[in-house]
Amino acid sequence: MQDSLIDQLEGALASKELSKRAEVLRHVTDLFVFGSGKFTGEQIDLFDEVMSKLVETIESSARAAFGSRLARLPDAPSRTIRLLAFDDAIDVAAAVLEHSPRLDEAVLAENARTKSQDHLLAIAGRSRLSEPVTDVLLERGNDEVAARTAGNSGARFSTEGMSTLVRRARDDGALAMCIWSRPDIPRETLLKLFGQASELVRRKLETADPRRAAQIRGAVLQASDELQTTARAGSGEHAEALADVRAMHSRGMLDEARLLGFVEERSFDRTAVALSLMCDLPIGVIERALAGGEPEQLLILARAVGLSWETTKAMLRFQGGPDDVTRERSDACFASFVRLKPSTAKAALQFYRLRERAKQGLS
Repeated sequence: MQDSLIDQLEGALASKELSKRAEVLRHVTDLFVFGSGKFTGEQIDLFDEVMSKLVETIESSARAAFGSRLARLPDAPSRTIRLLAFDDAIDVAAAVLEHSPRLDEAVLAENARTKSQDHLLAIAGRSRLSEPVTDVLLERGNDEVAARTAGNSGARFSTEGMSTLVRRARDDGALAMCIWSRPDIPRETLLKLFGQASELVRRKLETADPRRAAQIRGAVLQASDELQTTARAGSGEHAEALADVRAMHSRGMLDEARLLGFVEERSFDRTAVALSLMCDLPIGVIERALAGGEPEQLLILARAVGLSWETTKAMLRFQGGPDDVTRERSDACFASFVRLKPSTAKAALQFYRLRERAKQGLS
């Protein structure tokens, strides 16, 4: 077989007829597909040499057909697969980018950084996507790429990737719903997303009809409460946190040190439950304060129950991520924290309690 392939290769490359080269490639591909899974590494290297030389010399439609045949084979020649994946013609590259198991994480990330939006869209459809690949897809891809990536159940996202998802979903309702449907997105990320998206919707509706502003604010808040309730009900982590922290509280063991421990563990659920019990406020209010973009309410709650600046500053990281509390923002929050009198904060906390009880009485 090896001598026969070399003879055919030399004859095809010597010919100026593209059809003859395509015919030889089809024949070589038939041999490979038929014997896939049985070849040695040396034999696969030979096929790779033959195919990679021929594929560069045939027309686009023949390359596309060739790529489709190799796309799903686990032992497809790696150099040839890479050539197909980086082909400028998406008809050639798409099947390989979406299906080939021979493309590793580094190659996929490189392709996503350098090729067209159509190439990125094909990558977004793979059955498995690692964090470094989704980082590039979300940073560089258009709305269609972002939506397909977010809707891919086999995609995994880094902390940076999740932040990019939330940022992009602020102005994109379809993307927001893709994120909402994912079971692997942390609840604090969902709360942040929908808090920001709801604010955007509120502004748009108020601009369209200022006379209904109060009604709109109430409707948005109600929708946000319902989303939070649904998210909590489906969260095993929240149920476990609720039981554990309530038990600590009933035994008189819930104090600032415990709360700080929850924050340092990045346990959103335990932090929220603990602060809810310490402030005697509904969990939804606390979750919005922790996940929201504005620090004022969180500062008031912390000051009202006598928390230190160290604990308060740590809780502020939930609002923007562990690395998103800049020195300037921290200094501004500290100034507000020191300026806020405990008596004023306690009065504000009492107002929050009365407001929430009034809402419950109306519901």
